[in-house]
Amino acid sequence: MSLMEFEVERHSNPVDMIEFVAASNDWSFERSGEDEIAMTVEGRWADYHVSFSWMEQFEALHLACAFDIKIADHRVNEVIRLLAHVNGQTLMGHFDLWRQEDVIIFRQSLLLAGGAEPTNQQVEVLLSSALEACEQYFQAFQFVVWSGMEAKAAMEAALFETVGEA
Repeated sequence: MSLMEFEVERHSNPVDMIEFVAASNDWSFERSGEDEIAMTVEGRWADYHVSFSWMEQFEALHLACAFDIKIADHRVNEVIRLLAHVNGQTLMGHFDLWRQEDVIIFRQSLLLAGGAEPTNQQVEVLLSSALEACEQYFQAFQFVVWSGMEAKAAMEAALFETVGEA
């Protein structure tokens, strides 16, 4: 008998917690199904399209955070190089290029095996870490796609930190 054969009764759908957190923070959201919720969050560099999906078979709450960026075919390889650089720096979650939707997407999951329920804090950290990652690297993607920079130079430019005020 494998460990996966044990049935765990879940008392609530984890997406209900996302809805509670969103409502508590006055975020607009759309519950597109029992296991999905979507919202748009305004960032400094872009509006981010965030969705949470409950994946019952994996007992995982999946977050996807996307931003629209039109990628010309001749820049796809450099974007892929940039994804490798960015994902090498990202501690949790990862970025993908979804060509069918023409978006860069950040993905991360919260594992809730054994009937664990998500807490408000876990949901807020999951969302805030995704938004921070998108904000941190958005300009690097812009540099590669719109300015024609190479991936390494785009990373250096985007991660350049200034000290003090002018």
